Amino acid sequence: MVVSGDVAIGIDLGGTNIKAGLVTGDGAIIHRLSLPTEAQKGPEALMDRLAEIISALQAYARDRAWEIRGVGVGSAGQIDSGKGVVMGATANLPGWAGMRLSERLQSRTGLPVAVDNDANAMAFGEAWVGAGRHWRDFVCVTLGTGVGGCLILGRRPYRGRDGFAGEFGHHVIEGGGIPCNCGRIGCWEQYASVTALMRMARERENADLLATPKGIFNGAREGYGPALDLVDGYARYIAMGLANLIHLFNPQGIVVGGAVTEQGDFLLGRIRQAVAGCLLPVYGEAAEATPIISAELGNDGGVIGAVAGYFI
Repeated sequence: MVVSGDVAIGIDLGGTNIKAGLVTGDGAIIHRLSLPTEAQKGPEALMDRLAEIISALQAYARDRAWEIRGVGVGSAGQIDSGKGVVMGATANLPGWAGMRLSERLQSRTGLPVAVDNDANAMAFGEAWVGAGRHWRDFVCVTLGTGVGGCLILGRRPYRGRDGFAGEFGHHVIEGGGIPCNCGRIGCWEQYASVTALMRMARERENADLLATPKGIFNGAREGYGPALDLVDGYARYIAMGLANLIHLFNPQGIVVGGAVTEQGDFLLGRIRQAVAGCLLPVYGEAAEATPIISAELGNDGGVIGAVAGYFI
């Protein structure tokens, strides 16, 4: 394989798996690794695992005389990207809070290391070579086990004063709503995540027929009433949060990522329609100027976006 220019090492650190790869200056992954995170072994074991992955990718690049610009890591949790420190961790990465990730990986690998929140990394990838590449300013939202997000300004993530901007999943849409695992009540994450979808399914009659996301959407496509009602309600909850983001930021567009986007326009069409009904008239008149589209990079978005800053 002929590679023109330098490469960088991108890492998407999740609670279940670590995805990594060598990324070129045009946003292509030319070599991949994926390993279980095994976070239950503790933060030091996880640091060792990350260092081993980087070492393996360094060796692969060295054998081909490829120069490595640096390492980018997208990690779950709240990240001080300026210092490369994990300030707040999720339950999926026990003991990870307080980890000086950038400093320690630089010391072990001899490479520059940039660290960011995983949702920021995914959005940066979409801004660089994905669905948002034609926009300068847009909102990216990920709907998965939780709800994450990022505001892209000038084709780069807006991180806020401390690096914690983009916790869209924890803006409140139901004042007396469902308790959230963050300690608050009524967070959007409790209504728009896949976890929330499955909770809503369990609360319904004939819940055994709605036991998986795939089963829910297949049932809805086939016109099964309880499944169709569930999907319509889920789309409305997603739309509430997206309408709030449109009111706040008036973006050029919204990119939606996560497993549910596999449903394409069957779900997004419902979301778009519901959003239009939630907007103030001036925004509604400009609804076509605020497209809501699916992310394009899929599972590669975090790996690619983690290194985007080395190339743009």
